Amino acid sequence: MTAKNGRRWNHNIHYHPRILGAIPDGAERALDVGCGEGMLARELRRTVPHVTGIDLDAPSLDQAREYPDDVDYIRDDFLTHPFEPASFDVVASVATLHHVDAAAGLARMRDLLRPGGVLAVVGLARHTMPGDLPRALAGAAVGTLHRAVKGHWEHPSPIVWPPPVTYAEMRALAAEMLPGSQYRRHLLWRYSIVWRKPRD
Repeated sequence: MTAKNGRRWNHNIHYHPRILGAIPDGAERALDVGCGEGMLARELRRTVPHVTGIDLDAPSLDQAREYPDDVDYIRDDFLTHPFEPASFDVVASVATLHHVDAAAGLARMRDLLRPGGVLAVVGLARHTMPGDLPRALAGAAVGTLHRAVKGHWEHPSPIVWPPPVTYAEMRALAAEMLPGSQYRRHLLWRYSIVWRKPRD
């Protein structure tokens, strides 16, 4: 199913506002990790003057480059690409951490942030059964309602399922690696992490 009324919707897009609302005042440079076909990168560009999107999937990047914007798209592995350390005011990522080692991914994103910069992640994690069953069922029901009203846009990027890390493990990892970060578990089978890098 595609978007209704010309507007795309899926579980990832639903939580884009969580990232966009975390952009710090005066941000000059943003990195979208796992940018896919560039939807979040284009949204970031409305606020941030210089936006870079990085992804390994060439077909998705080909779609991203079809849009008339000035986002800089790079086909490479963000874990190893030679970005300058502490060179971004915003590092954002949607549905990417479960494609890599989560600890390595968070560490790399953290290191690319300037002091005072913000890391904003929306990710997927694995349910732990049977304890997560009520939450999983509630998310499925609400997601079905959203799709009925808004349609469902299938992104072109590769899919990894199931996610290797559980919600509890992701929460513990964020607390360990990003002290003071805000971790939230969301109804539509996603979590978010927002963290501001200390200036000291």
